[in-house]
Amino acid sequence: MSAAAGQALPPPPLEGSARMWGTIALSAATFMNVLDTSIANVSLPAIAGDLGVSPNQGTWVITSFAVANAIAVPLTGWLSQRFGQVRLFVASVILFVIASWLCGLAPSMPLLIAARALQGFVAGPMIPLSQSLLLASYPRALAGLAMAMWAMTTLVAPVMGPLLGGWITDNIAWSWIFYINIPVGILAALASWGIYRKRESVRRKLPIDGVGLGLLVLWIAALQMMLDLGKEHDWFQSPLIVGLAVAAVVGFAFFLIWELTDAHPVVDLRLFARRNFWAGTLTTSVAYGLFFGNVVLLPLWLQQFMGYTATDAGMVMAPVGLLALVLSPVVGKTVGKVDPRKYATFAFIVFGLVLWMRSHFNTQADFTTILVPTVIQGVAMAFFFIPLMTITMSGLTPDRMPAASGLTNFVRITAGAIGTSISTTLWESRAALHHAQLAEAVAPGNQAAQAAIAGLQASGLTPEQALAQVNRLVDQQAFMLAANDIFWLSALLFLGLIPLVWLTHPQGGGAGGSEAAAGAH
Repeated sequence: MSAAAGQALPPPPLEGSARMWGTIALSAATFMNVLDTSIANVSLPAIAGDLGVSPNQGTWVITSFAVANAIAVPLTGWLSQRFGQVRLFVASVILFVIASWLCGLAPSMPLLIAARALQGFVAGPMIPLSQSLLLASYPRALAGLAMAMWAMTTLVAPVMGPLLGGWITDNIAWSWIFYINIPVGILAALASWGIYRKRESVRRKLPIDGVGLGLLVLWIAALQMMLDLGKEHDWFQSPLIVGLAVAAVVGFAFFLIWELTDAHPVVDLRLFARRNFWAGTLTTSVAYGLFFGNVVLLPLWLQQFMGYTATDAGMVMAPVGLLALVLSPVVGKTVGKVDPRKYATFAFIVFGLVLWMRSHFNTQADFTTILVPTVIQGVAMAFFFIPLMTITMSGLTPDRMPAASGLTNFVRITAGAIGTSISTTLWESRAALHHAQLAEAVAPGNQAAQAAIAGLQASGLTPEQALAQVNRLVDQQAFMLAANDIFWLSALLFLGLIPLVWLTHPQGGGAGGSEAAAGAH
């Protein structure tokens, strides 16, 4: 196929059953991909225990996937031009299946982390490409519907993840959270290839920006390892952490200079010259970092200090998708008629309310008390992704969409990984502070403390065992207070993001709206 002919005649929209099966195949692949970002969250304690590492080291299972994914996403535009969208998509799905199989087989933590990194890397192109293939399958008039269906897949998956992950971990084995991808992936790859192989995009031989790619990998890997190892190595007291921080900053500086001057940059940073793009990307990313940090923190607290099983923790997290599912199509249809800045402001107010409610939790909190804020959070999720994506992508020409979608997703995924690291680190440091303050009360002069210790000894414990029991209680309270601090701070930060939304130029949705929603994952 000559380049000219290919550009002159994009394939017509799919019809009837081909369109239905195409949509199902693309959605299944996207669902499997997004599911894997969150399915491991509730299984971390089980994986860590099984492989003989601490739960904190277990968070590498999430981080390694997120970092590799973040590196691969901005490369999608370049890769799809080089190899063709359909070939790249199907290859990604097949490699994802192989990586999932390796994750399930991993006998040790380093091997599991390596397999998760591979899985994250090959998953990178799947999400942006499933969007562009889906948009090409529908006539222009139905683009909004296509994106609403796509957004629903990406909203249900993070919610199903903890529920499915918890149930599988408790009832089968944690390795099956990875094995379930195999049949889904194989069917999605076969169906996608069968339907889309005649609709391959034009391929171009583009020079690879090797220096830019090398610098990108260097600074992201250094930044992420610094965030992840910081807690164990006492942050900047450690030469390793200082070295990683320097590598990240220097790598980022060189990356900026190189990418802005190179003729064929691997990442198109010139997009940030547009006010709506930088303000929208910044707002989305900070909000996502806050959201994801809290999504990781809540199940950790419930399992470590509230006696919840993985399934119970998943049940508490699951209903976040209920209202999001109901409201997403409504938001998708109306985002062109309503100022999306109003929708985003509403979302941040609801997020603030949810986290303020969580900041009043105590160790007596029952299932319902913990569940209510999660249900309300679904409203915020529906009004969060699509409007902010509409703002970010507004006014961009179609040929810049894949690069813009890749870049926004990249910044958002990196922010999610940073949010996870900061929230777990801050949680432990605040808990140590609260523990010290509470422990001061357990002194010979405190009657309540002495009565409690005497009561424990009377029930047959030695003085050392009684003190250990009191220490456990103090720990439980300290970590609960620390979690409350983080919930409260997050609520304030969400409200602080509202002025950022209003920095963007107003735009009445319309033309860019449906394609803009394409980045809504």
